[in-house]
Amino acid sequence: NSPARLARFYTGALGMTEQVRDDGHHLSYGGKDASLILRQAGADDSYQANPLDRYWKIGITVPNVDIAHHQLYRGGIEVSTPRQFQDIGYMCHLRDPEGFSIELLQHHFDTNRPVTAGEPDAPLGGGTRIGQVTLRTSDIAADLAFYRDQLGMKLLSIQPVETHGFALYFLAMTDEEPPISDLYALRNHEWLWQRPYTTLEFQHLNQSDDQVVLDGAVEPGFEGIVVSGTNLPGPHLADGSGGMVYLTN
Repeated sequence: NSPARLARFYTGALGMTEQVRDDGHHLSYGGKDASLILRQAGADDSYQANPLDRYWKIGITVPNVDIAHHQLYRGGIEVSTPRQFQDIGYMCHLRDPEGFSIELLQHHFDTNRPVTAGEPDAPLGGGTRIGQVTLRTSDIAADLAFYRDQLGMKLLSIQPVETHGFALYFLAMTDEEPPISDLYALRNHEWLWQRPYTTLEFQHLNQSDDQVVLDGAVEPGFEGIVVSGTNLPGPHLADGSGGMVYLTN
């Protein structure tokens, strides 16, 4: 309910820089990756995360999750114990003061991390980026038709997590090609976590009765995505699930 107060968490605990503009508080790591924009909600209710919300989380990629975890824990922030989640990545999770989910994802799997990865004295160990913005979808075909076919994003990786009933799809505005052309290739995972840009991640829920829901117009939560590119239709469109996408050329 207070963008300024929430911004202090992202700058103080997560090492982002802040710019206050007319449209809100912009938070970033200053690279090619995405920025967060915090705005005042039109309602006084607190944000309540739901497992079927359209918006899930942001992922912050780091060279050494253990360093990042130690810093947060030492700072009194509740954060899960790092673990290797199947063949996806080495990660831990926390929530910001408003309840929004944040994932810290390591550049390498737990057994592949270089000995010298990370700087203990740098925020979260240095090398931080907003690596993913993660949305949920009940209709991946509709979202691919919009983000890949209409906006021109490239589908870089598909990562099934059958034990949990979902699959992860990663897209980005990039000309890069993954090392392995097979979208399901395991060897592409670590490469993906090391990209300097942000990927748009979709968690596709496999159960047909799990219908993703959008946040209301004024209630606290996720408002939309801003996509920058060339020759984009605009200034805004509804995506494959009805969410708002703002376009800038």
